[in-house]
Amino acid sequence: MDMKKIAVLGLGKVGALAGALLHDAGFDVIGFDTAPQDTTLPFETRQIDVADTAALGSALAAFDAVLSCLPYSFNIEVARQAHALGLHYFDLTEDVPTTQAIIELSKTSKGLMAPQCGLAPGFVGIVGASLIDQFDACRSCRMRVGALPQHPSGLMGYSFNWSPEGVVNEYLNDCEVLEDGVIKSVSPMEWVEKIVIGGIELEAFTTSGGLGTMCETYRGRVPNMDYKTMRYPGHVALMNFFFHELLMRERRQEAGDILVNAKPPVNDDIVYIHVSAEGMSGDRLERREFVRALKPIEIGGKFRTAIAWTTASSVAAVMEMVRDGTLPNKGFLKQEDIPLDAFLKTRNGARYAA
Repeated sequence: MDMKKIAVLGLGKVGALAGALLHDAGFDVIGFDTAPQDTTLPFETRQIDVADTAALGSALAAFDAVLSCLPYSFNIEVARQAHALGLHYFDLTEDVPTTQAIIELSKTSKGLMAPQCGLAPGFVGIVGASLIDQFDACRSCRMRVGALPQHPSGLMGYSFNWSPEGVVNEYLNDCEVLEDGVIKSVSPMEWVEKIVIGGIELEAFTTSGGLGTMCETYRGRVPNMDYKTMRYPGHVALMNFFFHELLMRERRQEAGDILVNAKPPVNDDIVYIHVSAEGMSGDRLERREFVRALKPIEIGGKFRTAIAWTTASSVAAVMEMVRDGTLPNKGFLKQEDIPLDAFLKTRNGARYAA
């Protein structure tokens, strides 16, 4: 299947940038949003109510692929529409039930079903798989990501540069890990550890969805694997108090509204990535690491936040690879099946290598 005409759903910071990157990479892009505002985008935009399934299906019929940059709760229906129309489907979701539903759709899909194409899950899984492949036998792989303000203030030390629905979901849903060769479900906001990157002390703790499909893929091959979110010290204790002692876990929508109102987005953000693996290389036990501190950059004459460009560049790179035949164009795409070297050679993946 050719992949030229792309529908991008959701034109927030990430969706608008992803559309622009795809446009620059040679795709024909049209963006859809409830109320598109930015008239400076280099591609056409249209208004749509994504909750109207009939209107959504009609709008998508003219495209080869759809990229959903919507809150995760919309993605199953978007994936169903893509499946019914025979389109390629991409998203940025961290939601495990959404991914499971898309896996089922992929069994009978005419196009490629590729959820989890953002930063985590997404790019970190590509990196993790690359590190694992460097060993003759790998005993552990640990993936950590933190999207944070560069200049934190207050006890929480945080700003909501990412979807509040997604953050609340990650903080409250159970987390899949591999421990001693067994896939287990563990509580979120636990297993707290200290990590230092470039002299900056961070704390890491379990959150949901960051591993994508990796536990199932590496069961029987890598005994221990987990994903954690990184924050500045003290954050996880406050979040446990907020969600569990104050029972805000029972009021997720309100919890997200309160948190964003208290800690709105900032432009001077930073994305920390810390992926490590240990194993045998010949007769030597070794540890390999991929560590980055990524800051905002200028793309297309505009200042782009770190979380926006890392997320948008990741999915755009994957879509480049599908179009160019580097990746399959049918079935289900696991992030861990994407070769890191080829990813970094794409127009958009190259930003991670710079």
